[in-house]
Amino acid sequence: MTRIDAKFAALKAEGKKAFVAYIMAGDPDFDTSLEVVKGLPGAGVDVIELGLPFTDPMADGPTIQAAGQRALDGGMTLQRTLDLARAFRETDDTTPIVLMGYYNPIYNRGVDTFLTDAKDAGIDGLIVVDLPPEEDEELCLPAQAAGLNFIRLATPTTDDKRLPRVLQNTSGFVYYVSITGITGAAEAQATNVGPEVARIKSATDLPVIVGFGINTPEKSKAIASVADGAVVGSAIVSQIAAGKPVAEVLDFVKTLADGAHSV
Repeated sequence: MTRIDAKFAALKAEGKKAFVAYIMAGDPDFDTSLEVVKGLPGAGVDVIELGLPFTDPMADGPTIQAAGQRALDGGMTLQRTLDLARAFRETDDTTPIVLMGYYNPIYNRGVDTFLTDAKDAGIDGLIVVDLPPEEDEELCLPAQAAGLNFIRLATPTTDDKRLPRVLQNTSGFVYYVSITGITGAAEAQATNVGPEVARIKSATDLPVIVGFGINTPEKSKAIASVADGAVVGSAIVSQIAAGKPVAEVLDFVKTLADGAHSV
């Protein structure tokens, strides 16, 4: 059982919904990023999504793209991202970390080496958005053999014919993308999301967590009410981009977490 599995089992036992926060590793710099990540559990975050900076993102909107570029400009690399996770683990051995990014840096490092290093650094799961199920032998299956969850995205265009393939080797949780398009492009609507979550849950026992288009405590609550939890990324990253002090960023995160947890 991974930390992700244990966290969702504990939340289910408590009758609570999950709140997941996304942070770009190294944005605006390594030390500030680490300070934010270390503060997330205290702000109510159940699972941390740690963005892996990449030069050519395909699913990220302008906010996340800009965060990745700031991180890259500051010298952030895959190794430094793993170093950040390892530094977090020095004081927190329970909060799950999902590394979210693209396959190129992992491929460049070598899958076997990457999986060993990620596991050693305290990474619990992977979201690699540009590897479809047809490429499961490339990373998904080796990751799960190494004890890491491989979390798949489902979207509004994942129809009933495609869904079983998407779910086939998914573990940890299913990440439902609430909108068609890039991050931060539109607002999620619970009336649209609810039926889709129910459809996915009818095909899997995994928790279904909803992300994209959630930017307020009210929206976090509304989405959590029709799913197993909510993910917020761009709205948090925007606070960091605005130069807000870490304490203010974490205060904002807490309002979002409280929204999801109030369901």
